[in-house]
Amino acid sequence: MELSAIQTVVSSFMDVLNFDCLLWIALGTLIGIVFGAAPGLTATTAVALFTPITFYMPLNISLSFLMGMYCGGFYAGSIPAILINTPGAPGNAATVMDGYPMAKNGQAGRALSVSVTSSYIGGTLSAFALLIFAPIIAKIALKFGAPEYFAVAVLGLVCIAGVSGRSIVKGIAGATIGMFLSTIGMDPIDGLPRFTLDSVYLMGGIALIPALVGLFAITEVLSKVDKMDDENNKVITQISGIMPHFSEYWHNKWLILKSSIIGILVGAVPGTGPTIASWMAYNEAKRSAKDPEKYGTGIPEGVMATEASNNAVTGGALIPLLTLGVPGDTVTAVLLGALMIQGLTPGPMLLTEHYDLVAFLLWILIFANIVMLLMGLLSSKFAPYILKIPVKILMPIVCVLCITGGYAANNSFFDAAMVIVIGLGGYILMSFGFPVAPVVLGLILGPIIEPNMRMALIGSGLNPFVFISTPLSAGLLVLAFVLVWVMNRRGRGAA
Repeated sequence: MELSAIQTVVSSFMDVLNFDCLLWIALGTLIGIVFGAAPGLTATTAVALFTPITFYMPLNISLSFLMGMYCGGFYAGSIPAILINTPGAPGNAATVMDGYPMAKNGQAGRALSVSVTSSYIGGTLSAFALLIFAPIIAKIALKFGAPEYFAVAVLGLVCIAGVSGRSIVKGIAGATIGMFLSTIGMDPIDGLPRFTLDSVYLMGGIALIPALVGLFAITEVLSKVDKMDDENNKVITQISGIMPHFSEYWHNKWLILKSSIIGILVGAVPGTGPTIASWMAYNEAKRSAKDPEKYGTGIPEGVMATEASNNAVTGGALIPLLTLGVPGDTVTAVLLGALMIQGLTPGPMLLTEHYDLVAFLLWILIFANIVMLLMGLLSSKFAPYILKIPVKILMPIVCVLCITGGYAANNSFFDAAMVIVIGLGGYILMSFGFPVAPVVLGLILGPIIEPNMRMALIGSGLNPFVFISTPLSAGLLVLAFVLVWVMNRRGRGAA
């Protein structure tokens, strides 16, 4: 690392030590834990819901607040997984395998302790991975032209479409819907209005924040209310033995390290996310164990593997976001909108011109994981009370916050109405088995795919082979087609 880069890292450390930053990191982490553990809510919902508040915040405070929610929410999904056998988010599904059996065996406190401590280790390691690998990838991305940007955006879209549901066809259909929505407004090249229905409110296109809040928050609320009467899970309330023992983690240091590396690598692939990472880590831990038959019976190693990889995704998913402008998962898709609100466009130039931002995010992640560890250990005995919040009370409050957040985006009643309309549309799609994550990624990546495709074609005299004219763009597109083929075969096999 160059001397100037080291000085930037040290300077950013001093910036994060600001009292306001630490306070907002703590507040964001607390909100993330509550949303991650509460019935029907996730880290994505929390970040989408509170992003409109950051319009009026300085960049450092905004990032501190949102990244705290990011880290806290990813961990807290393990709380309901352990106590009621229901993961708070898909990324914590693998935690159920050993977390809930531990709780039933009277080790709920130990399971929660192992979860938060492993999450802390994985999240911290991923922060340093962000610092090391982001500048390297950014230097490669500086050589990208229009065909390469088109190819990497298509790859990201295919990845998220393939892993967001059982059907690759429905995933791609959702991404196509999102891309169509992204074409509403002014043509990026010709400057002419498209699909605006002669409405001045749609001249600027569909605002990103109302779309995010509607699809991730309103849709989740409606889905939760629809299934409200079907849930009668008993909450385990006996919590004891929450303090971690260093010797236990030292004994399993290679397991945690291996699981963290899996989380970082999977998170760095656009569109994958914590669900794939946690299951891969769990299966690898079971495969390499001396007694694999013990997995699933309630052993801490199973929780260590899943939670270390789950939270290691946080730093890994920021790598493609900052270097390529392509979100690594659904939460970073929302963070992309938050950065754009602050006047920053993620991509290779961001790393070149604002390396201090990467260093700042490094320290935010480190401090957010420290706060998450402390809050997780201190609040473990109160976790069952979060799970007992009545859905009939919680969901109306979330709806009010969603509509308020949509209005706050531009002080527009039209945007508030869009939150409801898009949320209802997302709920209808979800009811028919269409995942909403590809819709969001299509809406975000559409403005990357369309202009780069058109500029590449214009520059080549409408030669379609321009997209395979370089090894990088050709390789990315071939990989995208291979993934579609593999995931489609896998889906048919599962059916």
